[in-house]
This record gives sequence, structure tokens and C-alpha cells, in this order.
Amino acid sequence: DSLRIYDDPAKGTFVSGLEEVLVKSEEDIFAVLDKSATKRRTAETLMNKFSSRSHSVFSITIHIKQSTPEGEDLLKIGKLNLVDLAGSENIGRSGAVNQRAREAGNINQSLLTLGRVITALVEKRHYIPYRDSKLTRILQESLGGRNKTCIVATVGPSHHSFDETVSTLDYALRAKSIKNRPTVNQMMTKRALIREYTEEISRLKEELNATRSKNGVFLPPEHYEELVKLRDAQGAQISQMTEEFVKTKEELVTVNAELESTAMKLEDCQLVLAGTQKELLVTKAELRDKKEELKSVKDRLDESEFMVTQYQESERALFA
Repeated sequence: DSLRIYDDPAKGTFVSGLEEVLVKSEEDIFAVLDKSATKRRTAETLMNKFSSRSHSVFSITIHIKQSTPEGEDLLKIGKLNLVDLAGSENIGRSGAVNQRAREAGNINQSLLTLGRVITALVEKRHYIPYRDSKLTRILQESLGGRNKTCIVATVGPSHHSFDETVSTLDYALRAKSIKNRPTVNQMMTKRALIREYTEEISRLKEELNATRSKNGVFLPPEHYEELVKLRDAQGAQISQMTEEFVKTKEELVTVNAELESTAMKLEDCQLVLAGTQKELLVTKAELRDKKEELKSVKDRLDESEFMVTQYQESERALFA
């Protein structure tokens, strides 16, 4: 609970206050690993004589120097995380009591949170609960982030470990379905790296002086003022966004009301259109009937004119 975890655009997610040890060879790395292994908490349970009572995270930052054709030194920086997770534990079978039981509960809780993160990533949900535990915060880049991740699942061959084996394999199978987006190790010039380290050293000196002189709350006044300004700026931005949200919401209500009004008018127009179409059909039917009557009258008129013409010709023939 005492770990303070922060997010930095350059460093990524890091734990405040951890010591960075300079290593130059494999032997140096193994020496640091051995030193950290001695400090890892283990205890005996009914299922394991050296049961891990905590998770372990070992991070290695690697610097590789390369030279450009112009003679400028470039540094390629990469990071390797070795994570050893403590296994889930059935308190009834392990016989853990008191402090061991509380440790088992914390381990199971962190693994449960990690399982929720894995499930959210596999199901591609919009919200990923990284911040629900410190373990998932530290592993954020390895779970759906920019790192390459390799999983080694350890299982037991005994039938007594059947439930744990099935649970571990299911865990690993779900984690295997996560899609990461690895990025190429960044390249920095030697000058830029030295400038970054110089700024970091200056900041740490200011914080150390502030702590020694008790002039500030674990921060020098300049940094505290910057944080206050940042907080005020963020507060103003939040207020502005809140006002814009309220305004947008009011506009949305107005648009919805206009939409409902338009929909009602459209429904009325559709009813009027349906009535007009019905009247048009009736009018067309009447027009068709009228046309048939007109044709019949015209035929009779033509027949009458023909008869009159024939009578007239007959009378002229008789008189002649």
C-alpha cells in the first residue's frame, strides 16, 4: 500500500522512490537478482515449503550505444520486465492462518483484479481497470500496451494440484489472447540523454533540499506552485468542459424536441398524403368512366351523322 506509482510520458509507469542500480555485465545483473531474491517474502504452508507471499517485478533498462556516419553517438534504450507472480491460494487447503491468511487474501485479490483486466482486454471493452490495483498499474504496458510479453505458466503434475493447474492454464490462455502494440526501442542522442539526466538530478536536489529545510511539503516551492497552477488550470478546464457539456445537453434537448415536432408533422403529412392518394385513385376511376362514356357518345354521334348523310343522299337520288 505504500508504493506510489506515477505515469510519465518519457518513462511510462514507474514507482517513486525505487533505487536504480548500475550494472555493466551479466554477473552484476545476477548479483542484483540474488540480492532481491533474499528480500522476497516466503513462508511454509501445507502445500509449499517455500510459498511466495508477494509478487516480484525486476526491471532492466538497457542502453546500447551506436555511432552515426557523422560520428554522433546514439543511444538505443529498451526495457525488460521480469515478473514472478505469486500463485493463487486456497486458504482451506494451504492451512494459512493469521498473517499468512491475510497475505493469501491480498495475493488472491490482486490476481482477481489482474484477471478482470485480462478479461476486459480480451473482450475489447472501452474501460480497462488498470488502476484497481498496483500490480496492474505496473504491468499496464505489458497488458495491451507497447511491450512484448512472454508468459511462462508453472503447473504441478500431481492430481492434488488439478484445480490449480486448470485455473493457471485458463489464466494463461486468456492472457494469450491479448493483442499488444510493440514499438521500436527509442533512439536518443548522447547529448539529449545527458541533458535529461541533468534535469532529473537538479529536480532531485531541489526536492532533497526542500525536505532537509522543511521548506515545502516534500516538494520545493517552485514545483509546488507549478502543481497548484496545473491544478487551477485543470479546474478551469473542467469547469469550461462542464459548461460546454451542459450547453450541449440543452442543445440536444432542443434538437430532440424539434425532431419530435418534425416527426409529428411528418406523420400528419403522411396522413394527408394517404388521403390525397386515395382521392386521386377515385378521381382517376371517375375520369376513366367519363372517358368511356364520352367514347360511347361519340360513337353514337358518328353513327347518327352517317345515317343522316345516307338519308340525304337517298332523297337527292329520288328527286333527281
